[in-house]
Amino acid sequence: MLHQTEAKAQCWRAIAIFNDERAEALVVVGRSSTQVRETYLEAYTDLFDEEEKEHIESMELQRWHGAPDAGQWLTQAKLKLPAQRLVGVAAA
Repeated sequence: MLHQTEAKAQCWRAIAIFNDERAEALVVVGRSSTQVRETYLEAYTDLFDEEEKEHIESMELQRWHGAPDAGQWLTQAKLKLPAQRLVGVAAA
C-alpha cells in the first residue's frame, strides 16, 4: 500500500472570527505565511455569502506550534478584511 505524504507540513492557516454564535471558520491552509496571505482573499470571496461576511469581525493568520499530533495554533497576525461594498441610492 502506498501512502502519499507531504515533504513539509501545512502549518499556516487563515481563519475568520465571527461576532455571533459561530466561533470561527477555516478559510485557507498553506505551507507558508506568504502562501496564505496570497490566497486568503480569494478564498474569503468564494467561501462566504453576503450575510456571513456581515458577521465576520476579523481574520487571523495562525501558525501551528508543536509536534504534528500535539501542538496548538498560535495567532501571528490580523489579516485585512476586504472593504465591504456600500450600496447607495443617488439622489436625483
